[in-house]
Amino acid sequence: MATLRDMGLSEYEERVYRALLDTGPTTAKQLSAASDVPMGRIYDVLNSLDRQGLVRSQSASRPKKYAPIEPQTALDRLLDAKKSTLAAQREQYESIASTLQGTLEATDSPEETFWTAAVGTEETAELLVERLGAASDEIVMCLSSQTPQLFDIDRYGETVLDELVAALDRGGTVRLLLRRNLVSALPEAIGVRYRESLADHERFQVRTSDNITGTFTFVDTVETVVEVPHPLDRSETFGVIDLTDREFADSLAETFEPRWAAAAPLSI
Repeated sequence: MATLRDMGLSEYEERVYRALLDTGPTTAKQLSAASDVPMGRIYDVLNSLDRQGLVRSQSASRPKKYAPIEPQTALDRLLDAKKSTLAAQREQYESIASTLQGTLEATDSPEETFWTAAVGTEETAELLVERLGAASDEIVMCLSSQTPQLFDIDRYGETVLDELVAALDRGGTVRLLLRRNLVSALPEAIGVRYRESLADHERFQVRTSDNITGTFTFVDTVETVVEVPHPLDRSETFGVIDLTDREFADSLAETFEPRWAAAAPLSI
């Protein structure tokens, strides 16, 4: 169950504020008894609530009396304070991440073979998005609708497109080779973004062909993300393998490049 402590108040502050809602304007001594907050702490708690704009005081009365701010106003003020704190923390962490980015650099051209795998729709999509985000020079994607898809286009299509655009912003190039009948299955939002901002981009190319039988992605010419069809039903994807191996990537590229050269530019 949610409490005011979830909004940033201490246990004593919540007890005092709730007691004020029950008693109405009252003195610190009476409030101490109503809230079970020790007299030695009551003034510190009231001063803190006052700084947060959650209580009002009647200084002219003797003894001094306190009254609660209306609950909706109090919650709005607590929420605004939380948002302000979170915004400041976000700026702080973004600044830290920006500073660290220049000190954390991976090897530009890994020569050792390395592979990892993912199984399941979400896991395969997350792995693909992660590897696209690591691209610095070139991304090449080959998608065929006759085989299981490397990712769920309806669910993850725009997320993948965001990563492709980010790669362009980093100065990389992007080439997409699609089986011709896959074009009509693309979500409309992707088509709109392509026509409005990517169709004329000098480092973004899309071509179509009927001569595609597999689904895979090259990242910086050395890393390959390859789908693994389900062993009992090839219409479903079992998972993907992410393989960093220049020799394997080169051999796959020898098959891909002639098909790319023979493919037709996308027209939508």
